This record gives sequence, structure tokens and C-alpha cells, in this order.
Amino acid sequence: MSRAATTTDVFNAVAEASRRDILMAIGDGEAGVGDLVERLHLTQPQVSKHLAVLRQVNLVRCRAVGRERRYTVNGTALKPIHDWVSAFEQQWNLRLDRLDDVLAEMQQQPTQQHRSSQQQEKS
Repeated sequence: MSRAATTTDVFNAVAEASRRDILMAIGDGEAGVGDLVERLHLTQPQVSKHLAVLRQVNLVRCRAVGRERRYTVNGTALKPIHDWVSAFEQQWNLRLDRLDDVLAEMQQQPTQQHRSSQQQEKS
């Protein structure tokens, strides 16, 4: 089965670690290519290539400031990923809640066993 092009959807676009790093770097504000090169220790062509992929799937927005291009995350485009991950979050929260219940029961058992053994010693 052939692999889908990285520009077909957001899932394929974020499959590359460097693109996820770029999204994280601009998640709290906009940045230019030079800023990203410096922060991420990538070459300018690498950053530009990854930004082009992210732009094609609408994960980043670009605005011109003079001759510089400034990039920001388009949060709305991340919704399919958020929705998909949320299903797993719900499942894991339920599992962790059950684990908490089991651990609480286990912690209660030694106390109950200790009390019953003390009562037997007194008899």
C-alpha cells in the first residue's frame, strides 16, 4: 500500500517530527523563517520546505511584514487531530480512574487485614 502524500491532510503533515516542532515553536506566537532556523537548529531550506507543507494543509497562516513572512498556527485546522486524540484521552481517563479505584482498594486491604490480625491477637 503506497503512502499518502504529506500534503493530503493534517495527519500526514504532522507525521514528520520537524513539522510538529515548528508547530510547537509558533504555537505561542508568530515567527519568521529565520527565527525558526535559530530555535530549531534546522537549515533555512528545511524550515521553508516544512512550512510549505504545513501551509498546503492550512495548519499555518502566513502574513507579510515588509519582506519577511511571519507564520502562526491555524488552530482550527488542528481540530481533526484534536477530535481523534480526544477519543483516546477519554478511554485512558476511564482506565486510569479504574486503576485509582483498584489501588485505593489495595491500600484499604492491608489496613483491614492489620485490624483483624490485631483483634485475633487480643482474643
